[in-house]
Parts: sequence; structure tokens; C-alpha cells
Amino acid sequence: MDIAEGGLVWPHQGPLLARYGSQRAADLDWTGLLIGGAAGDPVNPVAAGQVVFADWLRGLGLLLIIDHGNGYLSLYGRNQALYANVGDRVTTRDVIATVGRSGGRAETALYFELRAAGKPVDPMSWLQSRDDDD
Repeated sequence: MDIAEGGLVWPHQGPLLARYGSQRAADLDWTGLLIGGAAGDPVNPVAAGQVVFADWLRGLGLLLIIDHGNGYLSLYGRNQALYANVGDRVTTRDVIATVGRSGGRAETALYFELRAAGKPVDPMSWLQSRDDDD
């Protein structure tokens, strides 16, 4: 699987509530994006890959992680429900989860993170541009 900067589809089309690197708490910054939405809105993979984690994780709620190969992982957290299981191969057309508010935050939103070689990277340069990316 080839992951290319600027070539990934958005996992959900809601408003950006928090960006990578913005302040999350007194001494914590966001390592991904928080994308607003309504409970039950569909979540799609940003690229094809294989599900390697699909379960509850403290702080991220219902979390799904996809391995895209070549050291790239995408994480989808705070979901209301998960529709893919470990071992499933998924494409951008698949609904893998629904937006929720699991994980301890009040607002309904999708948490999305992209990792390269195990480290979070700013997803904005990897995702296709949208009108509100300014």
C-alpha cells in the first residue's frame, strides 16, 4: 500500500474541533485531529489496509487501528460503534465505525491520528485538501 502526502481521503467530513499540535490540556498537545459530527455518522478508512486493533482503550474509547503497510498506521477513536474486526481488510469505501463520544469527552467527535514508524505525524499534510483547511 502506498501512502502519499496529500492523497488520503478524510475519515469523516465534520468540522475540525482540534488540530495536531494545538493545546489539549495544560501540558499536553493534540497528536491528531478531533473532527466534529453527529452520533452515528459514518467513519471511513483514509486508505486501504488491515485492521490490527478494534476494542476499547482508556482515553480513546472505542478505537480502531488500521495498518497501511510501510510503517503507516491510522487510528480512529471515540467511536459509538465499530464495524470492522481485527484481521479485516478494508478500503476507503467501507464504513469501519460511527462517530461517538466514547473515551471521556463531552462533545461527539471522531479522534483521528496518523502514525509513521510509530510516531504521530500531522495528518493535515497527508489528507486531501478541503475548503475549510485554512
